[in-house]
Amino acid sequence: MDRFENMNAFVRVVELGSISAAAEQMQVAKSVISRRLKELEQHLNVQLFHRTTRQMNLTDTGRAFYQRVTRILDDTLEAEHATSQSHGALKGNLKIALPLSFGLMHLGPAINEFLTSYPHITFDLDFNDRQVDLLLEGYDLAIRIASLPDSSLIARQLATIHFVACASPSYLHREGKPEVPKELESRPCLVYNLVNNFDDVNLYDAENQLIKVKVKPYLKASNGEFLRDAAINGLGIVILPVFIVHQAIEDGLLLPLLTNYHFASLHAYAIYPQTRHLSQRVRVFVDFLVQRFNGTPYWDVCLQHTKSTSQSID
Repeated sequence: MDRFENMNAFVRVVELGSISAAAEQMQVAKSVISRRLKELEQHLNVQLFHRTTRQMNLTDTGRAFYQRVTRILDDTLEAEHATSQSHGALKGNLKIALPLSFGLMHLGPAINEFLTSYPHITFDLDFNDRQVDLLLEGYDLAIRIASLPDSSLIARQLATIHFVACASPSYLHREGKPEVPKELESRPCLVYNLVNNFDDVNLYDAENQLIKVKVKPYLKASNGEFLRDAAINGLGIVILPVFIVHQAIEDGLLLPLLTNYHFASLHAYAIYPQTRHLSQRVRVFVDFLVQRFNGTPYWDVCLQHTKSTSQSID
């Protein structure tokens, strides 16, 4: 009996919720996982699960054993990583889920820079705006832009994400510049439709008083870069994260609007499950991202320039 493999199989079944999911992630047959659980229970002479035809629930003994065995596995992995890293370069694979636009525009260059310092690391990247299940799908970590609810996940903040309303000079010459949020209700708006209540816009004035606006979407899309390009082409007003439109603003292709107001901000986080061992390569990579995006993000500089200079529409 391989006690370490049996404990590892037990932890995977608990965290993933089924023998099938654990077998899929560990790339072994379901019968192998079942055998390992049976061997573990026989060795301990206890019942770890209440089994039914549809689900497996931990017994009280199993729950207490899970708490202890996860610490044992984490301590073992930590010792292995510490020993291997003291005798060689950082190496191994990182499977990471990334938001599409932020990943391609800002995390991609960061990863390329990271690889120049750690060439023995390999990456498996999923550029997708869906919310992945880190444990079930076997990710080491994910980068998410959100207001995170309380959960079992550990999150390290990477950057603050601000939003801006903007439009092209050609659109503003044609339709005029909105001066107050209420004017958005009568303007063609280009909206990101992968959020709830995408036609509700909330802004705050200089006294931080909430202003609610109901817009009528002229164009809806699930990709911010598409909406940015539509705004550049003069199709309407768009409200997007600054990291998507900063270059267009710097190049004069889009002009920020309603700059005396502000939108609620979000944050970009690196997240990972607290129940799993944080490998040295994950720790080093997250530390690298925190350092790279420390302070005012470079994409927000365009807004500082906008506030310091007077722009007029002739």
